[in-house]
Amino acid sequence: MTDNNTENQTATCDIADLYGDKVQSCDTQFFNYGGKTSFCGEISTIICFQDNGLVKKVLNSPKKNGVLVIDGHASMHTALMGDMIAQAAIDNGWNGVIINGPVRDRATLAKMDLGVKALGSNPRKSAKDGVGTVDAPAAFGGVTFHPGHYVYADVDGVVVTPEPVAMD
Repeated sequence: MTDNNTENQTATCDIADLYGDKVQSCDTQFFNYGGKTSFCGEISTIICFQDNGLVKKVLNSPKKNGVLVIDGHASMHTALMGDMIAQAAIDNGWNGVIINGPVRDRATLAKMDLGVKALGSNPRKSAKDGVGTVDAPAAFGGVTFHPGHYVYADVDGVVVTPEPVAMD
């Protein structure tokens, strides 16, 4: 890993300025836990509660330049991703993960070439039953994350657009 930014990513502030009301800006205040602080890509979603079985399954599947958005209902009781699942994401081409819930293994995640935004951390493991929904619209922070739309994340926040951003 040579830097903390996705090459040629447009800043979320610039996207918000250019697109105005056409862009969704997430109100949720996330912490950055991955080695990349800027990342973007096509959205895939999981909606789950204290169970990361689907997270493991999805991030073990190839998705070049994808971003997985996980709605864990803001429960801080169990971590939804740790270093082993994050490594699977890297190995399968994912750019990042945005979690409406906690992570674990923070020190290791910080060294990994993956964007990770989450609400906090908790060392407690989650259930592994695979209960939840994959690729349904996930709504939190005033934004609906639709599978197939695009998310852009950096130190200023998270914005969502229906198609890739084209900056002139």
